[in-house]
Amino acid sequence: MRQLTYCILAALGFAMACQNSTEKAFEPNITPADLDHYIAELSSDHYLGRKPFSEGEERTVDYLVKELETLGVQPGNGDSYIQEVPMVEITGTPDPTMKFASKKGNVELDLGEEFVSYTERIQEKIEVQNSEVLFCGFGITAPEYSWDDFAGQDIKGKTIVVLVNDPGFGGDDKDFFKGDIMTYYGRWTYKYEEAGRQGAGAVLIVHETTSAGYPWFVVSSSWGGGQLNLRPPDGNKDKAAIQGWVSLDAAKELFEKQGYDLGAEIRKARTPEFKPFSLGYTMSHNLTNTFKEDVSKNVVGMIKGSERPDESILYSAHWDHLGVGQVVDGDSIYNGALDNGSGVACVLSIAKQFAQAPQPDRSVVFLFVTAEEQGLLGSQYYAENPIFPINLSVANLNMDGLIAIGPMKYLTITGMGHSEMDEYARVAAAAQGREILADPEPEKGYFFRSDHFNFAKVGIPALYAEGGKEHLEKGEAFVTQKRDEYTSDRYHKPADEYVPADWDLRGLVQDATLYFKIGEKLASETIFPKWNEGSEFKAARDASQLKN
Repeated sequence: MRQLTYCILAALGFAMACQNSTEKAFEPNITPADLDHYIAELSSDHYLGRKPFSEGEERTVDYLVKELETLGVQPGNGDSYIQEVPMVEITGTPDPTMKFASKKGNVELDLGEEFVSYTERIQEKIEVQNSEVLFCGFGITAPEYSWDDFAGQDIKGKTIVVLVNDPGFGGDDKDFFKGDIMTYYGRWTYKYEEAGRQGAGAVLIVHETTSAGYPWFVVSSSWGGGQLNLRPPDGNKDKAAIQGWVSLDAAKELFEKQGYDLGAEIRKARTPEFKPFSLGYTMSHNLTNTFKEDVSKNVVGMIKGSERPDESILYSAHWDHLGVGQVVDGDSIYNGALDNGSGVACVLSIAKQFAQAPQPDRSVVFLFVTAEEQGLLGSQYYAENPIFPINLSVANLNMDGLIAIGPMKYLTITGMGHSEMDEYARVAAAAQGREILADPEPEKGYFFRSDHFNFAKVGIPALYAEGGKEHLEKGEAFVTQKRDEYTSDRYHKPADEYVPADWDLRGLVQDATLYFKIGEKLASETIFPKWNEGSEFKAARDASQLKN
């Protein structure tokens, strides 16, 4: 009843807000031809997989700038389309093995097949020798849940083995760490951050496909070669010296050698009674690093508002992918057609429509960010160094990895329930004959895996949505099959290529049109959408709005 009452009040508030709108009538005409043109171009071998700090970046940025100019979209950073993002590329050469020594026997893991390792420290030589190995459950300190996986242990300088996801996943209590909805505590980025705060010498995350949301190949391919970071002022000395992953089979071997059953220990780690303990090993592993400091680029254009130009609606999509890497089936260029040629194509198509539409009351910004694949770095830099004031940024509309398999019956919102952006999406979807749905796989933490997350963290209400669950003509099983095929066969692989005969762009037209209509509405209003009570992002928005 409380939820029903809230929904009624929210809908009434939304309807009243619409009366303040001075919306200008315009019917967008986003076509499959527009999307085909952009996706085919950006995912061609000419762009060399669009990796930051490469010739592929130079070609990609040049293309985006020229395209914005051609569309009649103004520069978004003063008289420039560029926001420079200072970063450092760390290329680590790990030892080919990671050695675990114990009285019950030694274990050596093989690089790539059983573990990956890297460092964020700006340090030529990383040496971890004879570091005691502890199992620390999920590697979480969460006071609001009275949870501390490190309680009673001195972690400083030691190697910790932790589990991916969080204790709520797979349980029966939907309120315990949000149940199967992954919290930020479940993300690998949090595990590394917390390990650094605890003073760990090394941190190894146990990979498991269901809990992580992607197969081991994604780990082994993504953590090989140079790794990008925002340029740190202190050399990242507060980070663990070694950050890495171990495969599930390798973790089982490590536990079994010491007389532990990994499955049983995982179950124990899900309970409040869990205490961290020594696995009986010492770990030794070295890394040799080279560094390249350089500047990557966010690309930003805008349509300036006529009435309230300082207030902005922010569209975003990441332009980068993985570049040239490990050879798979004779191909080494990771073209990133779906990830994220699809999102960039949609935002460019939306920009084209805004350039043709009547001038909006508020400014509309088109931001193409760098280094999403390396940890959402371009959007993080923008959020920390905004061109448009955070407190006057109305909303973020992010597009990333839109599967092109035709028209969809529903619109799936990742992170549904956080803000009034759900209602904007519901109205726009209803105009297309669609309903909105929550993410069917919240355990995979998609809300934390794209750039909207960095905007949400600073308080900007964000929408991250796409057509999903059920194909309008071919049903639900067809969509599930296609998504599973993409994850297993093409995600973060050279096979993520654009094959026009296999892509049905009508669903992308649906989503891009919907995103245009939401942005158009927001740009014509005088109100700011709000975070819902209970959202962890509401406090940041409330603090920023005090500046208005």
